[in-house]
Amino acid sequence: MRKIEEVLRLHFVGGRSNREISEVIRVSPTTVGDYLRRARFAGLSWPLPSGMTEAALEAKLFPSLPPSNVRRPEPDWAMIHRELSRKGVTLELLWQEFREQHPDGFQYSAFCQHYRAFAHALPVTLRKSHTPGEELFVDYSGQTMGIIDPRTGEFKQAQIFVAVLGVSNYTFVEATWTQGLADWTGSHVRCLEFMGGVPAAIVPDNLKSGVTKPCFYDPDINPSYQDFARHYDVTISPARVRKPRDKAKVEAGVLLAQRWILARLRHLQFFSLAEVNQAISPLLMQLNQRQFKKMPGSRQSVFEAMDYPALKPLPTVRYEFAEWKQATVGIDYHIEVERHYYSVPYRYARQKVDVRFTANTVEAFSKSERIACHLRSWVEGHHTSIAEHMPPSHQSVEGWNGPRFLAWAAKIGPKTEAAIDQVLRSRKYQQQSYRRALGILRLDKSYGAERLEAACARAIKIQSVTYRSIHSILKNGLDRLDANKPKNNPTSNHVNVRGPDYYH
Repeated sequence: MRKIEEVLRLHFVGGRSNREISEVIRVSPTTVGDYLRRARFAGLSWPLPSGMTEAALEAKLFPSLPPSNVRRPEPDWAMIHRELSRKGVTLELLWQEFREQHPDGFQYSAFCQHYRAFAHALPVTLRKSHTPGEELFVDYSGQTMGIIDPRTGEFKQAQIFVAVLGVSNYTFVEATWTQGLADWTGSHVRCLEFMGGVPAAIVPDNLKSGVTKPCFYDPDINPSYQDFARHYDVTISPARVRKPRDKAKVEAGVLLAQRWILARLRHLQFFSLAEVNQAISPLLMQLNQRQFKKMPGSRQSVFEAMDYPALKPLPTVRYEFAEWKQATVGIDYHIEVERHYYSVPYRYARQKVDVRFTANTVEAFSKSERIACHLRSWVEGHHTSIAEHMPPSHQSVEGWNGPRFLAWAAKIGPKTEAAIDQVLRSRKYQQQSYRRALGILRLDKSYGAERLEAACARAIKIQSVTYRSIHSILKNGLDRLDANKPKNNPTSNHVNVRGPDYYH
């Protein structure tokens, strides 16, 4: 209203032209002419009547139209609002669909005006303020990057990991083969090294690699992901399920990564993951150094001024990816990890323990207390044992020992006893063979003593006395072949049999 008053004053008092007035108050000459025309229709000049308020002046110049008696059909504005959240849907498209069903409905301008009135009445959104160095938002892009396998020509899709800091919007982007646990934590490690520090909290989506069981109050974090957080002294604070506004920063970061990085690489062909990340690196640098449109500086400059000084320093040792599993200690007080067996103190036999294993080490925990640690072995079917874990005289708990296994085998037959004796003597420590001996003897329940005796005889004959071999013999009925095979009698009366006298 102040500009309208200035138009009237300059026109009636100063005698300025419409173009001169437009240059003074910085509006178009057409707008100046419209203001003066409305003032003439309202009978106003300068000075304005004493006591006229801005609201009264607006009512005089812009009188509201009388309500129309024509009732036009109205769309479901709530449905319109929901449809607008879909990718690629615009108000113009929704209006066109509405007019196809209701030709006498609103014109496009009225349609937009009514929708904005509906949207303004919706609950307001809290605009979250961020503290420097406090939160790092992470997520995967829905859009992937195609990579051609140079050996097979197969076309594979790489996943795009995106991370954004809260204050500066400083962004990290990289490609990985999967969204699995190893790639998920690996991307986090490389992201923190890219930023040169550790934030107070990381806000992920409820991806299974990060959050085993979502919960607003007490989410269940994946043990390996929690192990990573413990190493870097960072809090994992997952966003709420189906609440993208909780991580709006990374949602916008994903959109920027798709538009400023992936879109520019769409015409290129890649033959390895390294090539993709090499192509992403310079584009990511350009994105972080790109000047803001509505504020001074860039992501890089704001990061260096605000976020970076507030980040905690990186630990001296880089995090080594570790997997966790729960294992039951066998009667031979060994646990199985990737088909290799590691000893724990014998008193934990038959108990469940937590196992943490990396590419180099295997650790066992009972109630968060570490009870065993071994160097990782990749030899399947073998044992790694520590003598201190064994009981006195190398006897396991619960009465299991070599004589007991041999006595059990003798009840089945002499071949079974011989086979079990051979199994017990196949390891440096006899206890390491208990699991295999127990497996063989328990085949008696499934196949019977007679067949097990025959199978042990065949296993001894072919020099393959293992559980897998004896079980395979029984499963495929090879023990019956030996029993049904006719014996060759060299002394039978036949014209082609020369006999022992021939050689004298």
